[in-house]
Amino acid sequence: MDASDSPAADAPDAAGPAGRSPSPETGPATGPARDREHERDRDPDGMLAEQLLRLTRRLHRIQSRQLEPIGITPAQFRLLRTVASYDAAPRMADLAQRLDVVPRAVTTLVDALEASGRVRRAPDPDSRRVVRIRITDEGRATLRSLRNARRAAAEEILAPLTAEQREVLGGLLSALVDGMPERHC
Repeated sequence: MDASDSPAADAPDAAGPAGRSPSPETGPATGPARDREHERDRDPDGMLAEQLLRLTRRLHRIQSRQLEPIGITPAQFRLLRTVASYDAAPRMADLAQRLDVVPRAVTTLVDALEASGRVRRAPDPDSRRVVRIRITDEGRATLRSLRNARRAAAEEILAPLTAEQREVLGGLLSALVDGMPERHC
């Protein structure tokens, strides 16, 4: 049995976790708060990953709520943004690869967006077997509305942060995103 296995290892020291003293108003952490502090001490990367997942789910819920009046899902929004990002109309396979999803998922999303008039399928001039996806004027107008909804969702999530904290967070998130290895299916 090493020191970290002993019952004393779970007891908070006088300064509390990470050198923080208990608040005079609330005293030492108890119950779920104490459990979270101990989890953070034992597995800080796991706890950070859990916080990121919780934040992602919260952002998704807020964004879904913002998008609902527009009549579009977050996945459809992502596809619409992706179609608009191409200089020339992309193929379905291009979209599946860019979105890192199976082609069938793209077909379902395109079907819904086409039914609402936001995209249209167009034949490829060089190959009769290839279908290109073009964004329509309605799709562009929807995209403008969606960008406003996305900004409102981000503002709601980021409200507790100062401008300086937002800048630091942006830099940290960029470092994480830019440092991720590419996945190849």
